Amino acid sequence: MYTKKVKDHFMNPRNVGSIENADAQGEIGNPQCGDIMHIDIKVENGVIVDIKFQTFGCAAAIASSSIVTELVKGKTLEEAEKITNQMVADELGGLPPAKMHCSNLAADALKKAIQNYREKHPEL
Repeated sequence: MYTKKVKDHFMNPRNVGSIENADAQGEIGNPQCGDIMHIDIKVENGVIVDIKFQTFGCAAAIASSSIVTELVKGKTLEEAEKITNQMVADELGGLPPAKMHCSNLAADALKKAIQNYREKHPEL
């Protein structure tokens, strides 16, 4: 049902936790399945230098959160904003159709964190 990469990111998630004094946070939840994702970002000169997540959810939700952190660390905010739900799923080698909403949550939580950063720094 799940690819090796999904299983790896579920069993060995990367960048789990929170960032003390994070520059911005994004959180999103899905009331239908109960998954909740929280992402913290640290930004320097428009680049995401650190990102951490905390996810309450299924294997696909945790794996999607983990892969998002790997995809965007070191990227500019503009590059990170281009991450799509499909890109998350593709990077994991695919997700079962019933679990595609999990990749949506990960990408959406990231976008909320970036939006939160931009609201705090309108001059950028």
